[in-house]
Amino acid sequence: MVSRFEPAGDQPKAIQELTRSIKQGNRYQTLLGVTGSGKTYTMAKIIEQLQLPTLIMTHNKTLAAQLYSEFKHFFPSNHVEYFISYYDYYLPESYLPSQDLFIEKTSSINEDLERLRASTTASLLQYDDVIVIASVSANYGLGDPREYSKMVFKFDVGEEVQQQALFLRLVDMGYKRATSSLLEPGEFRVRGDVVDIFPSYFKEEAVRVEFFGDEIERVALIDPLTSKVKKELKSFTLYAINQFIVAQERLEKAINSIQKELKERLAYFKAQGKEIEYKRLKERTEFDLEMLKATGSCKGIENYARHLTGKKPNETPYSLLDYFELKEKPYLVIVDESHVSLPQFKGMYKGDRSRKEVLVEYGFRLPSALDNRPLKFEEFIDKAPYYLFVSATPGELELELSSTIASQIVRPTGLLDPKINLAPTKTQVETLYDEIQKEVKKGNRVLVTTLTQKMAEDLSEYYSSLGIKTAYLHAKISAVERNEIIRKLRLGKIEVLIGVNLLREGLDLPEVSLVAILDANKEGFLRSETSLIQTMGRAARHLEGKVILFCDEVEERMEITDLKELERLNLNNSLYNAIKTTLLRRKKQAEYNKKHNITPSPVSRPLEEELKETQEEDEVVLESYDIQEKIEQLTQQMHEAAQRLEFEKAAKLRDEIEELKKVFKPLKS
Repeated sequence: MVSRFEPAGDQPKAIQELTRSIKQGNRYQTLLGVTGSGKTYTMAKIIEQLQLPTLIMTHNKTLAAQLYSEFKHFFPSNHVEYFISYYDYYLPESYLPSQDLFIEKTSSINEDLERLRASTTASLLQYDDVIVIASVSANYGLGDPREYSKMVFKFDVGEEVQQQALFLRLVDMGYKRATSSLLEPGEFRVRGDVVDIFPSYFKEEAVRVEFFGDEIERVALIDPLTSKVKKELKSFTLYAINQFIVAQERLEKAINSIQKELKERLAYFKAQGKEIEYKRLKERTEFDLEMLKATGSCKGIENYARHLTGKKPNETPYSLLDYFELKEKPYLVIVDESHVSLPQFKGMYKGDRSRKEVLVEYGFRLPSALDNRPLKFEEFIDKAPYYLFVSATPGELELELSSTIASQIVRPTGLLDPKINLAPTKTQVETLYDEIQKEVKKGNRVLVTTLTQKMAEDLSEYYSSLGIKTAYLHAKISAVERNEIIRKLRLGKIEVLIGVNLLREGLDLPEVSLVAILDANKEGFLRSETSLIQTMGRAARHLEGKVILFCDEVEERMEITDLKELERLNLNNSLYNAIKTTLLRRKKQAEYNKKHNITPSPVSRPLEEELKETQEEDEVVLESYDIQEKIEQLTQQMHEAAQRLEFEKAAKLRDEIEELKKVFKPLKS
């Protein structure tokens, strides 16, 4: 691990406790780390000490991209991989019986993300020092890892290989013969006794194999554009183009199995008198079978995964975790932001199942399509040998499962949790206005959470009329707009950000000194103990961070500094527990600072690169060809950003492209 920092605050103790727990054979453990305590650094140090292949999963692609960037810097000499969905956008096939409306699957595959997925599985087969950063995509079905491990070809200098047999093998592995002078990933090119192959999981290098008769005379890595040799090799192992490629023998078995299931299902529909479903299933499946026989693939091939992998009905499908298990060695799964990630993992199976059951019932798919699914939660949580849950507010499940719970409350920067203030609800708008003015004069920013979208909009409009630069943020605002609003807040073009759920963005804003929660005593999801702690934590990166909680239980503004004051108030459990937790953390942090003579230092965070250059211009009416040109420009920028591994920027560009496409369709028509 490479870092200019050494463990500080609570990090040394947390690293020691969690490392020891895993080495003792405990399966589950939790890192409870407050915002800004360096949880990512602790995770990296644990991996370094354990020396185990590690899968780090999170619920959000943006967070996954951030983690990938951080771990690439922590482990520059190791194999850090990135595994998320390879779709730029994805609309699954579905059927709405009430409208008799079938929606075809619509998707756009991002070639860079597809390459990174292939790189992940190839690395897991070759190396032990692998760290994979993944989204929920790691829980979805993949091809059989054992079959994938067989779909390899090893080139050794001095070995004899018949060139024609090699070409056939390359085709079986999913590689295509190049049709132009430019060699693309997943292609091979033949020039006399020289064969150039561009592995699907490589970015900037291809492999050159030179023959003398049937003997391999030379193996080298080359630049695919210039053909210049970059490195001589004694041997090279090539892997299949993706995880779903199967050998011809397995494909033939799968086709026979699909035909058998089709016959049984058609007999069922015939007995039920369902002629439409009978005809629909027969035509669709027979067409897919013809494509499988002719090309080895078909549209929606994932729906036949059970047959292609040889799994039994209802058996756990293969996933990325099975690629970790292939070497039969222990590995670690870290679930980041586990209080959000684990509930999301729980809901994946049910949502997928309900959609596919309709498709099966109405003859759009065979029943085996139900087995192309994400892991059930009980399958995921019982799959890996070791788990580490990481969160500022771990849920009951993590705490109940864990043998060791390490607390990381003290921040290396010495920053304290924010001060807690209570104020009456009846004057919350006026009181908040006065507080906003104070913070704005200091050059600070303010976050405000409301109960409803309408209230967020109205409050923003009201404060704006009083001269405050405000904006509101809620679910109806597009991803591109949300990111631009947050950027403007950091720049100072917006002073106050008002929203219903300010946890969604994973906001990390050192400029925010005040967080105000309106109607804080109203029980609900966004006023639960966990949500309140997370929301209050948004002020923990500022030296003067404070929180104002507006509730009916107090008659006048008051600061809560100790538990005795808190216990005298008649607050609901969620509010009471959230304040108590924050007070205890603040007390511990202050005592640590005093004992070690630490002066809190502010957090600095670079401003995100702007998605696009924005200027204050008059509104321009775009014609369809203007938008089409803009879409093409942004698409090129998106691919370039992905090639530079700037996935957060690429995701923002993708979202803007989708917004422009919505505009382009009506203009085009």
